[in-house]
Amino acid sequence: MATLARRVFKVALFIGLFYLSLLYVRPYHYEWTESESRAWFGASRWLGVRDPEDLYFVVWVTIELIAAALAYVAIMKLWRWYRTK
Repeated sequence: MATLARRVFKVALFIGLFYLSLLYVRPYHYEWTESESRAWFGASRWLGVRDPEDLYFVVWVTIELIAAALAYVAIMKLWRWYRTK
């Protein structure tokens, strides 16, 4: 039972960290400048994605997942270090 509780806590922690990264890990503005839009259109054309907004969404969700995973790993390492102390 304790193992199940630990696993549920870890999943809830990761979901919470991902939610926080959705709130705080964002670009400063939502409107693209002309050079940014050229870059996104060029990248989407090169990758074969029809809509550059889809590529933009996938890139930012990936960045937010990486941020949440790094925060999760850091919290787990700090917790293990604290428990052994």
